[in-house]
Amino acid sequence: MAGFGLLQDQFDDGAVDPGLWPQSYGDPVVAGGRGRVPCTAGYAALRSASGYSLAWSQVSARVIPPAAGGASTAACSLLVLSSTPGTDAGFLIDGAQSAMGLYLREGYADGSALFPLYDPVAHAWLRLREDDGSLYWETSPDGRAWTVRRTAPSPAWAADTDLSLLFEAHRDTGVMDFAEIDDVNISRAGIVAASVRLLAGPGPYARTGPTMSGG
Repeated sequence: MAGFGLLQDQFDDGAVDPGLWPQSYGDPVVAGGRGRVPCTAGYAALRSASGYSLAWSQVSARVIPPAAGGASTAACSLLVLSSTPGTDAGFLIDGAQSAMGLYLREGYADGSALFPLYDPVAHAWLRLREDDGSLYWETSPDGRAWTVRRTAPSPAWAADTDLSLLFEAHRDTGVMDFAEIDDVNISRAGIVAASVRLLAGPGPYARTGPTMSGG
């Protein structure tokens, strides 16, 4: 069984690695040592092979969301996808609304999702981690000191061996831009800080598509 920890990319070779991201779409590129995904009215993404498990593993990355550029929604998502459409877990950042969603979705919806105000410094790094039957959504300013933002019992599908990692971008209107990702699962020595509990609230953005939307 291959855990997500084996999926590592620093985007230093100047091109999207087809072995790591074979299911990508919408013409993502590598620029400036980062993976760059177009943020347009369509959908574009880096997507890994469907051959990983989240059990006792993690996905982490440095994420730079798109600029608002006159849009009401300009978002990027970092999601672990199951083989069932709409069943996934991870993060969505909407820079136009300074909002972040922490999701564990089934049928494209999560009534327990949390929506903290997005802080580009404190939330520069994102990590979804599975450990002994629990999922942890964590953020970090430097990829070393992590703060737990949400916990939930691990869904049964977390142990499946056909999961994939998706980094996707989309906007409703405004100036075409891009979202960037770097240091996917590149280990950095650090600690897990104390949990920060946040109240759940209504979704900060309207449903716009099957992978970017919240419920």
